[in-house]
Amino acid sequence: MLRTRLKVADYTAALDLVTRIAQAADAADHHPDIDLRYNWVGLRLVSHDVGGLSPRDLELAGEISRIAADVGAEALPEVTTSMTIGIDTADAAAIRPFWMALTGHDEAKGDASSLPSPDGQLPEIWFQESEARECRGRVHLDVYVPHDQALSRVEAVVAAGGRLVTDEFAPSWWVLADADGNEACVCTWQPHGGDAHPAA
Repeated sequence: MLRTRLKVADYTAALDLVTRIAQAADAADHHPDIDLRYNWVGLRLVSHDVGGLSPRDLELAGEISRIAADVGAEALPEVTTSMTIGIDTADAAAIRPFWMALTGHDEAKGDASSLPSPDGQLPEIWFQESEARECRGRVHLDVYVPHDQALSRVEAVVAAGGRLVTDEFAPSWWVLADADGNEACVCTWQPHGGDAHPAA
């Protein structure tokens, strides 16, 4: 998935930017998710039919970049963040119904290892296979940032009292922990070549 946020002068400028993007999207027959705010526009591109990025996304992203430059919009990659929730479990099938009922996530859009948000507004929930144990289960957050912001985010977390658990999966993800040992991952789109999801 490609994400960006574009800053503009005011609401009217944001609406004008969205209108131009909508015209380009209609011409390409490929439509981004758009979040219109007072002085910024958030965009998300993904090809739902292939379950990820396709050349259509890259082509439309290039056109959106040209439109943004034409209207003087400023890209804000440092605020483009998304998050998933990873749940360690020895039996995903046993706990999926609980998490579906709790969050309203749609089983039909997921698979055995994940529950995507039905409208893209909530984080995806995914299940990480782990050994059975008697203690409480573990839940961790995966925070996705632009790849060129990842190291500064990791440094900020460490400066705020966090601890780097491992960077062996970088540049795909870094595992960090708070003072109590609760883990979270700073993630990017860059591939690691191993697991499909971070392993915190």
